[in-house]
Amino acid sequence: MLSGTMQAALNSQLNAELFSSYLYLSMAANLESKNLKGMSHWFQVQAQEEMIHALKFYNFILDRGGKVNLAAIEGPQTDWAMPLLAFLTAQEHEAKVTGLINNLVDLAITEKDHASNAFLQWFVTEQVEEEASVLAVVESLKLSGDDSSGLFMIDKDLALRPQPNLALALGGGGTAA
Repeated sequence: MLSGTMQAALNSQLNAELFSSYLYLSMAANLESKNLKGMSHWFQVQAQEEMIHALKFYNFILDRGGKVNLAAIEGPQTDWAMPLLAFLTAQEHEAKVTGLINNLVDLAITEKDHASNAFLQWFVTEQVEEEASVLAVVESLKLSGDDSSGLFMIDKDLALRPQPNLALALGGGGTAA
């Protein structure tokens, strides 16, 4: 059973993950409108991953006998002047999410909620991957500078990012239909 404090904190993170998905979908739309289809694809995949994260929190809260409380999601920024700015925003956002996850782990430890702590360790590891992934794109964009052929190559490379498998991501096994 979740404590009231832990339930509220997990619900807050669930809503933060939904906002993350919304933010990345906004970035995808902005880049798509600039004909940067590979970068748009990268952010669409990122938006899907964040929705998976939200569903993990959703299921965990319910599995622990808690109540899910979905809150209003603030509208995200909708325009970035250049791709680098979108990816820098994503990098900053992922650092913020890492802090939120770390705070949840601290709360779970304080409350001696071992189940929540174990659940959250997946997210601790995931955030290392999330930050590294966006940092790699930021660094590539910085290296390309104003070189349009470099931007074109990065865009083509980011189009190759694979889609997440929802069934596997949520622990269902098998293959997604």
